[in-house]
Amino acid sequence: MLSTVLSGVLALVRIKYINFLFGAGIAQDAYRAAFKLPDLLAYFLIGGAASISLITVLNRYREAGDEEGGDRALSVILTTMLVVLGVGVLLAEIFAPQYVLLANKGFRDDPLKAALCTTMTRLILPAQLFLFIGSVMSSRLQVRKIFLYQAFTPLIYNAGIILGAVFLHRQLGVTSLAVGVLAGMFIGSAVLNTIGALRTGLRYHPIVNFRDPAFIEWFKLSLPLMIGVSLVMFDGIFLNYYASLRNGGITLIGNAKDLFNAPFNVIGPAAGAASLPFFASLFQQHRLHDFSTTVGRSVSRLFSVGMIVSAWMIALAPWLMDLFRGGRFNRTDAAATTHLFVILAITLAIWSVQGIYARAFYAASDTRTPAITGTVITLLSIPVYAALFHTLDLTGLAIASDIGIFAQTASLAILLHRKKLASLTHLEYSELGRSLLAALIAYGATAAATRFLPPVSTHPKDAVTIAAASIIWAAAAGLTLVATGSKLPKRILRRK
Repeated sequence: MLSTVLSGVLALVRIKYINFLFGAGIAQDAYRAAFKLPDLLAYFLIGGAASISLITVLNRYREAGDEEGGDRALSVILTTMLVVLGVGVLLAEIFAPQYVLLANKGFRDDPLKAALCTTMTRLILPAQLFLFIGSVMSSRLQVRKIFLYQAFTPLIYNAGIILGAVFLHRQLGVTSLAVGVLAGMFIGSAVLNTIGALRTGLRYHPIVNFRDPAFIEWFKLSLPLMIGVSLVMFDGIFLNYYASLRNGGITLIGNAKDLFNAPFNVIGPAAGAASLPFFASLFQQHRLHDFSTTVGRSVSRLFSVGMIVSAWMIALAPWLMDLFRGGRFNRTDAAATTHLFVILAITLAIWSVQGIYARAFYAASDTRTPAITGTVITLLSIPVYAALFHTLDLTGLAIASDIGIFAQTASLAILLHRKKLASLTHLEYSELGRSLLAALIAYGATAAATRFLPPVSTHPKDAVTIAAASIIWAAAAGLTLVATGSKLPKRILRRK
């Protein structure tokens, strides 16, 4: 979580700098759209995150004391899938122009934007090979409860994009960002995690074998992730498809999502990544009651923190978003982003815990249920996105995103309960109630305090308002939690 805080700071610097250089228009729309084909390729060929299913496989070898068998399994899976992924990257490079036009409806009438997006798509595609290598090597580290190398991956990735823009934007324009993506993924994901895995004693041997038992086991676990779809992935695709019809639309909704994700990426993915090995270990030891209570406790605490942080985000949204104004990103753009950001921020707690529920299934070696659930929710969401966009424009897209993630998270929670994996009775309802009260009081106190602080104007004044109002928010939330007897403050403070 410490690394994601630092990475989040770098991500904010990245957003600010990109906005300053390119604003909300053709260049940044094309850049943001360029990620969708590479992301889809990784999603359907390696299940979006190779480490999810590989941790389960490697953990079994480790529990059995068969380190040599674990190394061989890793070698077979890595080498064989690099061949598959390499072919996929090659085909994607060839058909990138067709995909760009298919996935971005508004680009069909703008050849310049489509060509620019195609160029950057082709540059970013090979980064998926480096991502896969890093994911596999990270799996070995996570099984050993080593998260240090994985922690530095997003830091280096964000730094690569920023440095690419700093040194190359005059020569390459917005394409400099794609070069930074490629470099950041190579060093931060592939190289760094490989060094970490080798330092733990990994003995890697390149083996291509589609019939190897370890590869078949991993493939069976990963197949539902490969063929199933998830709204977590397709939310961005739906947003881009419709937002491309508005010049700068992809940038505005993308900025709102990125800035919403800044606190979410501290709260959710870090906890999710750390929780999976522990969940898997408990399940494989047949400690099912402990498994259920651990999932319930993790969800309750993340949801509680998410509600309180969401109150801060909503209350201070105008000032927070104004900090990213400057250069070619003007006040009108910042105001439009603020509106979308507030709508998305309502579901911060839900986005935070959906990864925990999904990983509970993965730890239990059940990748089929979340895949089927995600596919159904995604298909049902398509008309919702379409209808709300045509009714409310970009605002409708933000509302559709909220509806979709609520449906997916609630479905996973109910299915875990019905399968007797994680009972809903193990949620800490009293803590959730105290945190909701704290969030409401903190929001009210913060919103009231801003009336006596500088309005949205200059960045220094924005910073003063955010700092002063944040103190009010923290005090109001903290005092409410203590007064109601919440255990959350002590649980947070006693952890390093």
